[in-house]
Amino acid sequence: MTLQMFRPARASAAQSDDADAGERFTRALVALTRTVWSPDCTFETAIAAICKTAASALQIERVSVWRYDAPARALRCLHAYDAIAGQDIAPDALETLPLDEDDYIASFDDVRTLEVAALERDAWMARSHLALRDYLQRHRIHGVLDAPAFVGGALQGIVCHENLAGARIWSRAETTFAASMGDYVAMAFEIARRRRAEAEVEHLRLHDVATGLPNRAYMIELIRQRFLDGPSRRHELLAVVHVQVDVSSGRGCSAGAPSADTVMGRIAQVLRPMMGVDTELARTGVDGFSFLVSTHASNRTVIRLAEAILGMLESMDWPHADLEPGASIGIAVAEQAGARNPLLLLQQGEEAAAQARAAGRFGHAVYDTEHHAALLEALRFERAMRDGFARGEFEVHYQPEYDTALGQWVAAEALLRWRVDGALRTAAEFIGVLEPSRLMPAVGRWVLRQACQDAAAWPARAGEPAPGVRVNVSARQFDETGLVEDVQASLEASGLDPARLTLELTETTLMRDIDHALEILRPLRALGVQVAIDDFGTGYASLVYLKRLPVDALKIDREFVQGMPDSAADLAIVRAVIGLAEAFAIEVIAEGVETPAQAEALNAAGVHRMQGWLYGKAMPNSELCRVLGVQLGATDASPD
Repeated sequence: MTLQMFRPARASAAQSDDADAGERFTRALVALTRTVWSPDCTFETAIAAICKTAASALQIERVSVWRYDAPARALRCLHAYDAIAGQDIAPDALETLPLDEDDYIASFDDVRTLEVAALERDAWMARSHLALRDYLQRHRIHGVLDAPAFVGGALQGIVCHENLAGARIWSRAETTFAASMGDYVAMAFEIARRRRAEAEVEHLRLHDVATGLPNRAYMIELIRQRFLDGPSRRHELLAVVHVQVDVSSGRGCSAGAPSADTVMGRIAQVLRPMMGVDTELARTGVDGFSFLVSTHASNRTVIRLAEAILGMLESMDWPHADLEPGASIGIAVAEQAGARNPLLLLQQGEEAAAQARAAGRFGHAVYDTEHHAALLEALRFERAMRDGFARGEFEVHYQPEYDTALGQWVAAEALLRWRVDGALRTAAEFIGVLEPSRLMPAVGRWVLRQACQDAAAWPARAGEPAPGVRVNVSARQFDETGLVEDVQASLEASGLDPARLTLELTETTLMRDIDHALEILRPLRALGVQVAIDDFGTGYASLVYLKRLPVDALKIDREFVQGMPDSAADLAIVRAVIGLAEAFAIEVIAEGVETPAQAEALNAAGVHRMQGWLYGKAMPNSELCRVLGVQLGATDASPD
């Protein structure tokens, strides 16, 4: 298609001032103005509205808007509306047309529209503009009325009014309206440009240039929004974790050392990965960053975040000899921040960081005065637990499992104990701190190895297997990778028969993600290990999922055993579990059996495997071996 196929719009002899058409065009322009200038109108919705409005007002079959890409010398279709189908053209069907000549674009320099009444009668089959010609042929376009969109004297795009119904003489009112559509497209381009500029200015106002992170103003506004959301988020903990960086650590940096902004930029890169759905980060000072944490987790979660941050910063490698930045962290919790003042909460985090800095490098402090002692006690307890584990203060004790039908011990459950200053602490006293901590996986692996090693040496009657060992697996262990490998390594190191090892998991852990559970349980079963559901009946097990899980045993929770034999409800629950287990060929074990009456009721219901104080409390391995030796008639069976 060459320029000769187009000619500047001129009045036709058939043109008349159609009052109805003029009124229609006026109404369309007024409505379009409201749409395009609406604060909620985006560039995309504006272009779509222009196309639809033009098609309706001009009563034509198709309207499209194209962006002119000057460097590429191409037209890229941004939007197209099909009036016959009454819908927008699918985005993946929009085209890009290369311009092999400049005369088409140059023809818009002196005219408001380019008009073609009947393409088949114009000299449009010339060899130039092959892409345009092909486009018109493919879409069976007979006439066009194209209007340019200029912004600041530069051509930004073109709105094409495409007539498919045959030859058409465009009236003056129509060409004027079409030219207006070009102006509206230009308006949409300009509004989009201004909004981008405004967004960039706003971004610069709320972001730090050196790090690209949000700045102090942004963080204050974010805290304010969190305060406003308080009623709907009242169960959440809201805290500021302020990271104060000492760039020079008291040293004078020699020539060639990186600037403070460079140091803060690198530290920002280290801190960014710690952001998440509930954790946002900003640079709130020349030498400070602040995390805003809003989570349902406990206060210890915030402390662990602070410790993780300090650990990462302390391990950073700085190539310059004189550069060794330090850091301290202050924590402020919103619920104890007094008035709900965003600036006050931020300042309290900074003050706490200053306190930590005074105490030494890479430390942290909590501003929260009301719960300060409790938080520090929780932190000290976690550290003491970590140190105690490292010093070998943790022990594994075993509570025997008795089979009333066989009249002998058949297994024992491994239970964690912590010996502190000669006193023995049960798991119930510290498991709440241990489970969510980073120490849990290491402790879990140790218990597994120790239990397998101990059980491998348990005595047995000739020709019979030794009692089995049951090891609890925490949700944290189950969720982390490597459980199957840990079990295999423990079995190989101890020489324990896999059939003697049972892993106990709560139903809550298993049912939380059934697909993940199957991915873990199947290879465990392939090793020959058994699986039991602990505390059955206290979670939310689905019978459908239970049918899918490769489970060997259900352990009835002590809560249902304690009411027996007097509680009809507890007895009914126990009988229901027994029936369910029989249907799936699963073994049943009762926990918390403390009285002969409970044991008798369980026996009558069909449960013969029991665990509880009636048959033995948890004991060290040496004591368990002695008990087993007595049971087998071998009093010297203890490994001690």
